[in-house]
Amino acid sequence: MFTYLEEVSVTEAEQIKRAVQTLFRHTCILQVKYDPATLTPRDNPLYATCARHRNFIEDYVSVLGCELVHDAQEHIFRLTGDGVMPEKLSVTSTIILVLMKLIYRDKIMGEGLNAPVTTLSEIREYGKNTNLITQKLTVAEWREALSVMRVHQVIDVPGAVRDVDDSTPVYIYSTVNLYVAAGDINALIEEYREETEEIETAEETIYPDADQ
Repeated sequence: MFTYLEEVSVTEAEQIKRAVQTLFRHTCILQVKYDPATLTPRDNPLYATCARHRNFIEDYVSVLGCELVHDAQEHIFRLTGDGVMPEKLSVTSTIILVLMKLIYRDKIMGEGLNAPVTTLSEIREYGKNTNLITQKLTVAEWREALSVMRVHQVIDVPGAVRDVDDSTPVYIYSTVNLYVAAGDINALIEEYREETEEIETAEETIYPDADQ
């Protein structure tokens, strides 16, 4: 298998290694990436590398218990299978991911092919309107959610996640559809709303008002 890397140029071999590393680090490679500061679309050279050397990469990752899947509709190469480490999201991060899906859907339907961009202020507003965010989230909770989504290529932001504030543009990629089913988003919102209410009820029971 590794003789394949000796048959291509040194530069091409390095690109293949980078593509494989990126797949394991981020689980997917998008054809087009947006500069989160200017929202200018740019072709991703690693996507082209995956396309050129697809057979070799498929064989390589299969040894590690993974499968390379090409989603032609979303223009993504992604890893699936037992060899991919599952990401365990907190309830708060999951709720923010669901809100991202809702915002993405509304942006695409309302603005067509324009870049679907949101902000923390808008996410909070959606959370309030759906009753999914009923209390102020901590800075750590926002950072956790944004960091996980950035790692998995769901969002991108200019600069570091720690520097994101209420007005910072947050670009949402179509990969949000991979993590939140494109089915009945309203049913999913209702499910998490009920879960959130149950958690709040339990907290009120454990920590009753001191004045009562």
